[in-house]
Amino acid sequence: MMASDSGVEVRRLLWVGPSTVAAAIVAVLAVRVIAFSTLDLSPEFVPLKWSALIVFTAVLVSAGVLVFAAVSRWVANPVRFYRRLALGALVVSMIPDLLLPGSGPGATWPAAIVLMVMHVAAWWPTVAILTRWARGDTRQLHPNHAG
Repeated sequence: MMASDSGVEVRRLLWVGPSTVAAAIVAVLAVRVIAFSTLDLSPEFVPLKWSALIVFTAVLVSAGVLVFAAVSRWVANPVRFYRRLALGALVVSMIPDLLLPGSGPGATWPAAIVLMVMHVAAWWPTVAILTRWARGDTRQLHPNHAG
């Protein structure tokens, strides 16, 4: 596999991308399970329904993988750039959640906060997995590797 000048092997995204999407979905659903077991949230609130969470997380994290692939090809320091870009996207993604309370049935502050926690739950594995596993250095995958 050929690594770009940045050290990112874009071909690795064929398996790193789906792994990233799966990890983000698991993290978001874990937040949902914890939130519904500890908070009084409406099961009818559409943004917190299982199907909505899975679809939106899969689509948006897949978009993040595509952005990472593009950044890896066209930016001199793609990991640093992507980390900053993803952090900015995370902050911007919170704005609609802040406007949510009172907008409809089940749209409470606890529900909005849970959605914001879910944004972080999807963001963290996305950035961590993409910026580490897409590099050609397998020692990052196997820290005990003596190579």
